[in-house]
Parts: sequence; structure tokens; C-alpha cells
Amino acid sequence: MTSVAQKPTCATLTPRAVIGFLAYALLSPTVLFLAAGTLDWPMAWAYVAAGAAATAASRALVLVKQPGLAAERGRFIEGEGAKTWDRALAPVVALLLPTVLMLVCGLDHRWQASGPVASWLRRAAFVPLVAGYAVGLWALVANPFFSAVMRIQRERGHTVVSAGPYRFVRHPGYAGGLLYYLMTPLILAALWGFVPAVLGIGLTVLRTALEDRALQAELPGYADYARRVRCRLVPGVW
Repeated sequence: MTSVAQKPTCATLTPRAVIGFLAYALLSPTVLFLAAGTLDWPMAWAYVAAGAAATAASRALVLVKQPGLAAERGRFIEGEGAKTWDRALAPVVALLLPTVLMLVCGLDHRWQASGPVASWLRRAAFVPLVAGYAVGLWALVANPFFSAVMRIQRERGHTVVSAGPYRFVRHPGYAGGLLYYLMTPLILAALWGFVPAVLGIGLTVLRTALEDRALQAELPGYADYARRVRCRLVPGVW
């Protein structure tokens, strides 16, 4: 995902977009609480509230700061030139695995399958979780080409972005996603959630590697950017 000044296009909220947003926003908490079999779960409500706030903020920021990006992200895997491998990976990483994670965490809570997790650790885990959301939002605002799927957006004047969090890692949006997967089982005291979480992390790393390779091969200037900003996901590590 990679800055060029361009005139923003008008963003419109179509009924399909509104329905899609509501479905996306409600899916995870619905699955979580249905699997848990109870609504009496204060930490889960705090977790859901943090996620809902981040989701709402991301949509609002796109509409206000990057109006041309709203339509681009709305195309999702239907975008022209989207990589075949990402048509498969994107729905799994962005939708299927988070849903499975909620299912497993909810069932873990229902059956008390995990041992106790210290309350201070659960509360502390909110800090990196919110930091991950913040990094994702920062990347979204900084990058007018922050598509939901890997494709070179030639019709939108796609160029390399090196501002904002892209000064530190080449794929900050995915870096924020890693914190989501790592912190969710801790916050919900559902350690079985690390099973789908580890799978999600692995697929995120794979998606990052494939996307980075494609960008270096197809996006002018990205290879030079990659030589300046060495790390893809974790500063000083990879």
C-alpha cells in the first residue's frame, strides 16, 4: 500500500454501502455473544466498544479525509486487476478468521475452557489493541491508495506513499492487525482464541510478503522506498 496529491472525488453513501457497513460492524459482536450464551460479560462489551469506535472512525475518516478511497475500498475483491491470491486471502484474513476468533472466544467463555487470566493483564492488553487500531487509522489517512485488496490503481494515479506510519514500516495497516490478533484472546480471557489468532497472524505475514513482492515488481519507485524503509511489519525485525 503506497503519496501523491490528487483531487478527492465525492464520496456517497449508497444503501448497499450502509448495509454492508452495518453487517460488518454487527457480525463480530453477534457471533461473540451468541457463542458465549450470555450478555453479562463486561470485558467483552468494553472490547466490542473499542472495535466499534475504531470501525466507525475509519469509515468517517475515509469519507472526510480520503473520499476517493471510499469507492475503491467498496469494490473489495471485485476491483479491476486485484491479484488472484488476494481475492482468496483478503476475505479470509479480514472477515472469516476474525469471525472464527469471535466464535472460539465466545465458546471458551461459555465452557470456561481456559484457565484464569490476570485482570491486570486483560486490562493492559487494551493498550496495544487500541494502539493497533490507531496505527491502522493513521495509515488509512496517510495513504489515498489504502485499498482493501492488492491491486495497482493506475486509474487513480497510484504512487508510493512514504509519509505517516509508512516512514517506519512498509505495511503499517497489517502491523496494526497483528496486535488485534495477539490481544483479543488475552482481553477476553479465552486462550483457545490463540489458535485462530496464530493462523490469522501467519496469513497476514504471507499476505504482506506477497503484496510487497508485487509492489516492488509493479509499482514504480517502490523498490527504492523498500531500500529506505527496510522493515515490512515490525520495526527492526521484519
